[in-house]
Amino acid sequence: MPELSEEAKNLLMQFQTYQQQMQSVMIQRESMKLQLMEIDRAVEELDKSKQTTAYKITGNIMVSKPVAELKKELVETKEEVDIRIKSLEKTEERLNTKLKELGEKLKGIEEEK
Repeated sequence: MPELSEEAKNLLMQFQTYQQQMQSVMIQRESMKLQLMEIDRAVEELDKSKQTTAYKITGNIMVSKPVAELKKELVETKEEVDIRIKSLEKTEERLNTKLKELGEKLKGIEEEK
């Protein structure tokens, strides 16, 4: 197996770094999507409920709150999570582009040999 040039080694290290970042972003995005599903389920349950108050876990305690207030909080949280997901998707796209560019450069170096 031929020795890699310094340029190839640097490109390979960058490629691996971007792969790790991509994996981290994908994990975060999936986590946010799960959180979104949980929020949707919570809102759905509050909608089904005929009660005017419900409980919210805050730290180590449960607090009784009006259902309308809880739904408002959940909707706000959902909007924040949606924004975070969109941001992660954009980051994922940028990383994908960079990975493709680096992959092409690495192929070019390999073909030169």
